[in-house]
Amino acid sequence: MDRGLVFNIQRYSVHDGGGIRTLIFLKGCPLRCPWCSNPESRKKVEPTTWKKNGKTEQIGEWCSSNELLDEVLKDEIFYRTSGGGVTLSGGEVLMQTEFASEFLKELKGLGIPTAIETTGCFPVERIEKLAPYVDQVLFDLKIMGHSEAKRVIGVDPEMVTKNFDYLLTQKQIQVVPRIPLIPEYTTNETNIQRLIHFLTVRRLEEVHLLPFHQYGSSKYDYLGWEYPMKKVQTLKQAEVDEIKELFERAGILANIDGLE
Repeated sequence: MDRGLVFNIQRYSVHDGGGIRTLIFLKGCPLRCPWCSNPESRKKVEPTTWKKNGKTEQIGEWCSSNELLDEVLKDEIFYRTSGGGVTLSGGEVLMQTEFASEFLKELKGLGIPTAIETTGCFPVERIEKLAPYVDQVLFDLKIMGHSEAKRVIGVDPEMVTKNFDYLLTQKQIQVVPRIPLIPEYTTNETNIQRLIHFLTVRRLEEVHLLPFHQYGSSKYDYLGWEYPMKKVQTLKQAEVDEIKELFERAGILANIDGLE
């Protein structure tokens, strides 16, 4: 596609890849994570609306690669001085594979470092199209149990594994595993041990942990949706430290990296 549907551009980000970055949020995601902090990005690649402060607003704007390039090049000085670049997020980037690959190719041609955030929830052929133009992949690992993952968030862990393992074969790409720490879902002992095993057998030595927060809760009100995590408490620092220690006992450096 020669146009992509963008619902937000966040400048000066420091949690989504190295250096100072421009974070571009692409609309569309097939998953149904109860804790999603960007619910406005979910479902189809099409504009939607919400009601905020009594006004109806459209979420999502169609942009060409050139229009988006004009926006990110405003921040080029920050990429050059900080070792930063551009990160494509979502939603799920793989929902807009054709546009994303075209845009990433343009960035690479200009020497701008590129990154994507993904859950690897589509057949590996989609990520293969992006791989030649990506320097870093921030790969979210969530629920590892097969039946639970399909029931709760609608993802097939086998497909996630295929995407993750493919990326590990691409030596030009830095793969950064990230785990959102979601009470009741990803932080139970069984899931943490499965995650540790997943990383250990692949000889990965670092993971980024993203503690759950409630920052996206108001968006559900704007959309008129029920927020299933409304009464869930954020993790105490001691709880986060305990999970961090479990990874580090297994020889995996665990960074507390921003918020989910």
